[in-house]
Amino acid sequence: MKMEQDGMLSARESEGARTSLLPGTPSEVTNTLIHYYRGELGRMTSWRDRIDRTSNWAITVVAALLSVSLSTPTSHHGVLLFGMMLVTLLLMIEARRYRFFDIYRARIRQIERCYFAQILAPDAAAGNEWAGVIANSLRHPRFLLSYSEAMHRRLKRNYGWMYFILFLAWCLKISTPKLQTEGVLALQAHSWSYVIDNAVLGPLPGLAVIAIVVAFYLGMLGFALRPDRDEGEFGHGEAHV
Repeated sequence: MKMEQDGMLSARESEGARTSLLPGTPSEVTNTLIHYYRGELGRMTSWRDRIDRTSNWAITVVAALLSVSLSTPTSHHGVLLFGMMLVTLLLMIEARRYRFFDIYRARIRQIERCYFAQILAPDAAAGNEWAGVIANSLRHPRFLLSYSEAMHRRLKRNYGWMYFILFLAWCLKISTPKLQTEGVLALQAHSWSYVIDNAVLGPLPGLAVIAIVVAFYLGMLGFALRPDRDEGEFGHGEAHV
């Protein structure tokens, strides 16, 4: 009997100790929320910096390969095809990083929109469910975007332009005689067969290379133009990055 009483007493003491660790006054709650906001803002900024680094790498790759490919006739057009592959790899890396960034960005926007904005300009129509949404996200962290959705967003906002520039440079490379090793004085290709011959890549005939590149770009274009999934601010947000 005494052992049971001791066990119940120790359980109550441990429960009381856990309760004492939680903020008990409005000022303590506000102080805790401010520190939490700073922590989430730091994590969001860190992932934002990682995303920017990947974009900078992709821009550097595109600029360097354009310089190498178009500066001398001896460079092969395969350099630009290699650049397309590298940009695709960096897009995949950035999409993974963006999924993590989107989690913290959504939490930050919930606090800013539903707490700080209410302090500055109270809105009677605004509810208090934001705290429960953030608490559920903290208890059960999950991605708000799928991998393909993250790729779609980064492709449409940043990487589409890089692919477009590489494609134009590749078309210029295989269709301009002055950019070929056996260049002539003509400014433009004199026939389609000349362009097809310049597009040869190792054992692959030029026509097959052109077909592969066109199919790749048509697939990318269709992927970029598909409609966005809209699940409210916690999924996407009003301010896109």
